[in-house]
Amino acid sequence: MSVRMPSNFGRSGAQESALDLLGHEILGEKAAALGRAGRRVDETLARLREHGDDGEHRARLLRDAAEAVHGYFIQRELCGLRKHDAVIREYNIPKAVLARLGAK
Repeated sequence: MSVRMPSNFGRSGAQESALDLLGHEILGEKAAALGRAGRRVDETLARLREHGDDGEHRARLLRDAAEAVHGYFIQRELCGLRKHDAVIREYNIPKAVLARLGAK
């Protein structure tokens, strides 16, 4: 035999609808933030590839790229995406950048 909670103790249809709308908006914001973080990775890696030959300038470009990649990885994890191997290949993230994140 199963027991069901009385309907007057559950959420109302209006409350469910509001939660669905809020959840949808939160997912949209997560996706937008992930897109912005991905564009930042693209931009910093492009600058590193174009101007990364100068020794002093290279250190700053590596730091900027590592910060962008770190932020992107965090945003991916907030979206539930835990594995970054495909992203590392897709963006062709240099080992020097990954080493600054603690990768071996």
